[in-house]
This record gives sequence, C-alpha cells and structure tokens, in this order.
Amino acid sequence: MSVYNNDNNTPVTVEKLAEANVAEIKVLRGSEAYNEARLKESPSFRNLITWRLMGCLLLGCFCQTMNGFDGSLFNGISANNTFTDFFPGAGAAGDWQAVTSAMYQVGGLSALPFVGPCIDTWGRRIGMVIGAVLIVIGVVINGCTVYDVSNANAMLKGGRFILGFGVSIVSGAGPIYVVETAHPAWRSIITAYCNTFWFVGSVLAGGACRGAITISGNASWLIPVWLQLFFPALILCFVWFIPESPRWLFVNNKREKATAVLTKWHGKGNPDSPWVSLQLSEYEEHLNMEGADKRWWDYSVFFNNRSNRYRIACNGVFSAFGQLAGNGALSYYMTAVLLTIGITDEIKRTNIILGYGIFQWGFALIGAAFVERIGRRKLMLFSMAGCTVCWTIVTGTASAYSASGGKILADGTVIPGSNHAAGTTVLAFIFIFGAVYSVGITPLQALYPVEVISFEQRAKGMAFSAFCVNAAGLLNGYAWPVALKEISWYTYIIFTIWCAIQTVVFYFLMPETRRRTLEEMDKIFEAPNPVKESLKPHKVAVNSEGTILATEDI
Repeated sequence: MSVYNNDNNTPVTVEKLAEANVAEIKVLRGSEAYNEARLKESPSFRNLITWRLMGCLLLGCFCQTMNGFDGSLFNGISANNTFTDFFPGAGAAGDWQAVTSAMYQVGGLSALPFVGPCIDTWGRRIGMVIGAVLIVIGVVINGCTVYDVSNANAMLKGGRFILGFGVSIVSGAGPIYVVETAHPAWRSIITAYCNTFWFVGSVLAGGACRGAITISGNASWLIPVWLQLFFPALILCFVWFIPESPRWLFVNNKREKATAVLTKWHGKGNPDSPWVSLQLSEYEEHLNMEGADKRWWDYSVFFNNRSNRYRIACNGVFSAFGQLAGNGALSYYMTAVLLTIGITDEIKRTNIILGYGIFQWGFALIGAAFVERIGRRKLMLFSMAGCTVCWTIVTGTASAYSASGGKILADGTVIPGSNHAAGTTVLAFIFIFGAVYSVGITPLQALYPVEVISFEQRAKGMAFSAFCVNAAGLLNGYAWPVALKEISWYTYIIFTIWCAIQTVVFYFLMPETRRRTLEEMDKIFEAPNPVKESLKPHKVAVNSEGTILATEDI
C-alpha cells in the first residue's frame, strides 16, 4: 500500500499526514476528484434551479416512454379480437405476428447509419426532434390503416418500420442528453430513472388497450394507436426551451455557452463552483476537439485501441443481453404466453398485461434508487441470476401444465389443461421474473451503455447500442411467437440456459462505474483488468474544508 500527496503525487509518511490539517479518514470507492467536489459542495434539492433542470431532463426521459408505449401497445391490441379480425392472417402468435412486430426492429436497424450523425452534427436536442417527427409520421400511417382495408397489412408494417426508425434516433438522443446534462452528483440515479419511463409508456398503453377494449368496432384498437402521438408531441413542443448538452457545446467550439450552462445549471450561478471547475478541467483534458464525432463516416474510434474496444464491447453486450433474457417474449407476446397456460379471455389477458406493466414499473423504480448505493455490477448480476432461477421454475411448471392436457392446436385453438395449480405457478413466476429483471436490468439500460463509452464514441456508440437492441429485438420479434406456437413451453428452456450464460459474461466482463464522472471512466478502461480496477477501494485524508489531502490504495 502507498500513501500519496495529492499536490504532487509523491509518497509521504503517515507521521507527516498526522501533522496535517486532517479532519477525518474515509474509505471511498470511485474517483478522488468526484468525491472531493461532493465533499466541498454537497448538492441539494432545496433549490429552484435543481427542479428546473429536472424538468428539462424529463423530456429526455420521455424518449424512453415512446419505446415502452409501442411494446405494450402491440401486446395489448394483439389481445383484442377486433384488431386480429380486421387484419387478414392476424393472430396472437405465428408468422403474421412475428413479421408485423419485427418491422419495428427492422426500422430500428435501418436507422443505424443516421443516429450518430444526427445527434453529433445538430446536437442532442435536434436528435430528439428528428426522432419525434418520424414517430408522428409512423403513428399517422398506422392510424389510417382503417381507411384502406385492401392495403391495411402493408400500411401497418410500413408504419411500424417508420416508428422503429424514429425510436432508434430518439432513444439514442434522449439518454445521451440526460447523462451529459444531469448534475454529476445525480447523473447515475437520474439516468437510471430515465429508463424506468419505459414503463410509463407501457402502463399508459396497457391502460388504453384495457379501457378501449369494451368499445365496439375498430375504435377499440384505434384509440390506443392514436394516443401514441402524445409523447412525441410533448417533445416537439418543449424541446426548444431546454439547454443543450454542455459537452456537445464544448466540443463544437461553443465554450462560452458550455461554461454558461454549467454555471447556471450545475453551479447555481457560481462560476467558481467545484462542480463547474471539475467538469471544465475534465473537458479540457479528455474531450477531443477534432475527434471522430466530427466525421459522420468515421467509426475507427470503436476499435483504434484496446480501451475503446473494451468500451464498445461492454456497450454492445449489455444492450443486447438486456433484450435476450426472455423479457422480449413477455413484452411483445404476453398474449401468446398466456395462451400456453390456458388464459383465453381477452379482457382477462389485457388486465394481466396492464398489471404486469405496473408491477415491473414499481420494481424498476426501486432498483433505480440503488444504482449508486449498491452499484451497477451487483444489480445486473442479481437480476440475471434471478432470471435464470425464474425461468427454471417456469419451465418445470409449464411442463407439468402441458402434461395435464394443455396445448395450442395448429389452427390456434387452445385446449386448457387440468393442472390449474401449475398454470397459476407459471403466471406467478412470470411476475417474479418481471420483478427481478426490472430491479436490476431496467434502470441500467439507459445508464450503463452510455457511461461506458467516451464522448467521442457516444453518439455512434449509442447507435451501435440501438443496433444491438434492435438486432436482439428482431430475434425476439420473429423467433419467439413462432417458437411459442410450434414448441410451446419448450421455448422457456432456451431462456433458462441463455440467462445462465449471460450471468457468467456479466461477471467477467462488466466493470463497476459508480461514483465517477463520465470522463473519469478512462482510468478504468485503460487498466490491464478494468473489472478489478473498478472495484478497488482507497482511503483518503480529508481536511475540514473537504479537500482530499492524500490517498492510500487498499
């Protein structure tokens, strides 16, 4: 162990430390600069500027709401018999459902070359605007399918393609805006809460589907479709009144504006605030003014050194794995899952879908509150190991239900099984799965992929994240409805094995990122073993003013 003086990084003796103005010795995890700023100026919610900034960041959170709305919307209207009767060949499972759902992911994948350039060239706010406009167009096309019955299937698929394209852009711009503009002391918690807004959309869409299902005619599914306009309209109305990301301003030669944003929103009007000084010094040291983010065609920053390769691997692996735990089947195909345990009543199915969304949202909020206290690694490992256990039990009980005679015939007819206890247990553990997944994975989906990549990588990196999410979603969209129809409960065996594999990969690959500013992640990823480096604690000697006098590695 070594003790270092923070002024000149030279070794000092413990005796010399004892003579200094040391108020206390603390054991800390995370970076020294971040911890020192927090000790000197502890942020408070008792300030109007803080709440105004929260309102600005709320628009970035609504970008996740639009994604969640579609997941629950398509799930809910698929449980509506009027909807499936309107479209030729439609059903809750099978090829039509697979292809129609997958068009959303195909649109998202097609947007990949445009996400980074839109967000880097014109800024995070304009990126949100472009995505919101495309979502509005997609909703209008889907809502107008009822006026052209002969082309309804083509219009529905085309509308979902444009929706996926727009959501890919907006869900890249929103989390980047939140993580770059939030106060460093609250960045992780706020960005974690950002992704819980997925459930705001999910619950609202589920509620709309449940409320409208008793209405006669096509209005029972058209009303939820048209309500999808609400959140992009909010963004288009209010995005012009929020500050741009200070990091984007800084690297685009608008330093005075970047300093003004930091001073107003992070320093409470004080240009000498430790938080303002910390971030400006880090911008100077770490942000590349002529980086690849200035060249729309340049993706070399993904692989030009070991550190960047490790960063983009963490970004892509977490983004894809977060979609492949079996949650995709439950998000888009809960109706088909419920059919495998004999639940055929459409109102009961929509009630369950709505209840499931509310249940998950509650646990996601709990998990978001602990991302900084518990840490990212512990949460993701707990969730993925818990998902493995849940799918193991679901597989066993679904097998028992099937053995009692429960099955779905080739024409879609459902024959209920006699083992009602097994069916109830399957449903119970689907809800438990939703809890353990939501508490650890959901809060990190907007946080972890953003903070593991550098500024120069960030916009293109979030495009790559969207690519991984949509590629995984394409598998979810096409494979699972067909699998649920063809092999029924055997599908859950795949989820069980894959969740176990994901747990192991998370353990060995993913470093801890809590209690650091975004620029301070460099030290972690440049270390020979980023996971080990990220978990290293240290002691600090602090004077009465909160200045860290010396550091001792433990």
